[in-house]
Amino acid sequence: MTTLLRAPLIALLAVCTLWFNAAFAQDYAREKRWLDEVKPGLVVGEAVMIKSGRTKNEFLGLYTQVPNAVATVVIVHGLGVHPDHGIIGVLRTKLADLGYNTLSIQMPVLAADAPQEEYTHLFPDAADRIARAVDFLKARGQTKLVLVSHSMGSRMADAYFGTREADNPFRAWVALGMSQTYRPVTGTYRFPMLDVYGENDLPAVRASAPQRLRQLDQTKGSREVEIGRADHFYAGQEQALVTTIDGFLRTQLK
Repeated sequence: MTTLLRAPLIALLAVCTLWFNAAFAQDYAREKRWLDEVKPGLVVGEAVMIKSGRTKNEFLGLYTQVPNAVATVVIVHGLGVHPDHGIIGVLRTKLADLGYNTLSIQMPVLAADAPQEEYTHLFPDAADRIARAVDFLKARGQTKLVLVSHSMGSRMADAYFGTREADNPFRAWVALGMSQTYRPVTGTYRFPMLDVYGENDLPAVRASAPQRLRQLDQTKGSREVEIGRADHFYAGQEQALVTTIDGFLRTQLK
């Protein structure tokens, strides 16, 4: 290739690289807007800031501590929302009412118009945030930990567990609205899992449910539950969901 042709090609590659990085960049300004929205109106729990290990940015956690807790639940939300949004806000407050400490954490987000599959580029940072949440809780003497995740948050949690099989700190995992099979293709993780989906859930969630169940059958204590009349966000079926999660955790944490 001649020098005259090489220079424009290098410039084009540089432009494409800049575009690619911008397209998949985390939207920290969006996180800041949610922090400013959520923190002043907080009724249950307290807002805490946790430092990321990868980017050194701080991210929001909503932390509720109760006396004589059954366990501590780390809660991971879905696509492009915040740690008090919708069913996540319900879970973090109702599980606290039932005797669990809860820490709902802000997961990395993209711009509001970003396609869903672009979120896979954020999985390493998502896994790091879950790990930093664990560090936050361990520093407070809490080691009886479980993870509850929803939708894209379940895919993020799956990415986290895929890198932590040797030193997983969680006693159990509740995955809500998982839209694909779990990462270990020849089995499942070596801890009890509860796979939950709604009767009227998204097509991808329902379609992959039989295959996810076959994976869960290989781990003692794991099971799959369909919540009747529930959609992807459990609208109108929040109490049924909370009761299902509580029953599973109390059985597994004896």
